[in-house]
Amino acid sequence: MLFAHDTEMGLASAAALVNTTGDGEERLPDPAALAAFLDDWQFTGSRAGDAAELAAVHELRSVLAAVWDADEDGVVTVVNRLLREGNALPQLVRHDDWGYHVHATESEAPVADRWGVEAAMALADVVRAGALDRLRRCAASGCDDVLVDLTKNASRRFCDSTCANREHVAAYRARRAADPPM
Repeated sequence: MLFAHDTEMGLASAAALVNTTGDGEERLPDPAALAAFLDDWQFTGSRAGDAAELAAVHELRSVLAAVWDADEDGVVTVVNRLLREGNALPQLVRHDDWGYHVHATESEAPVADRWGVEAAMALADVVRAGALDRLRRCAASGCDDVLVDLTKNASRRFCDSTCANREHVAAYRARRAADPPM
């Protein structure tokens, strides 16, 4: 494990949020889709379940998307902005089946603020570890999704197995075409 569990979850959920748009497809089109997404990521705390909350999460998504293309100073600027605007107040908590982990906002804070601060806390760990190279874009042609490489040897190149398989098959076919059987 490169980072604490809550850091890895914060990074993964930030990447998942960024990947909810792309290819002209909106994967969080309404409050119900957002609620399902939050449930999938086991987000706790208050939820408004309305259009304003959805708009705030869409705005957060745009802010986080910029992180994957930013240099270190750019990432730090985003992290500090999210911590400041989200009124970060880090504290250790334990609930449900989770051991102690950091919540950096009040549980009543708006979802976008909580999510932004959790992502910022995770990104702060990445910056402090000098591991920004772990934040990548998928190497598959035609895919612009982001990923967090949490492998021990920093070898992850694709956002998921579908992109990896598609690229491996294309490379195999290209090799076969270049070297026809006799």
